[in-house]
Amino acid sequence: MAEATPAPRRPAGELEASVLAALWAADGPLTSAEVQGELGGRLARTTVTTILSRLHGKGAVSRTRAGRGFAYSPIHDSAGLTARRMRSELDKQDDRTTALARFVSELTTEDERLLRSLLDEAGPEGGAGGHLPGSGATS
Repeated sequence: MAEATPAPRRPAGELEASVLAALWAADGPLTSAEVQGELGGRLARTTVTTILSRLHGKGAVSRTRAGRGFAYSPIHDSAGLTARRMRSELDKQDDRTTALARFVSELTTEDERLLRSLLDEAGPEGGAGGHLPGSGATS
């Protein structure tokens, strides 16, 4: 008897990214059943609920009571979530100087120019507290 080949594992974060994309595209909060529908029903509702609970635990989505369950909304847009993740990783470092230096050293020339431009626009105190241009309430 031939052994069944297990389904290939999804890349880390793929399901969370799909769920967040469905929430970002929505006009308002969605329940787990509604998110499941937006994803074409390809995931079990329990899986969607687990992903939404994990995203809530990570502070990526908010939730409000909706009947016996919850309706979920993204807290940040895509750029804001990326910025939050970058900040979270930086906060884990004991040596912030080295971590930032290595990050900057790996930037493309265009990204380096963009970062310099954003820092220049922010002025001498602009980087503290998220005062860079484009860092609104959703980032």
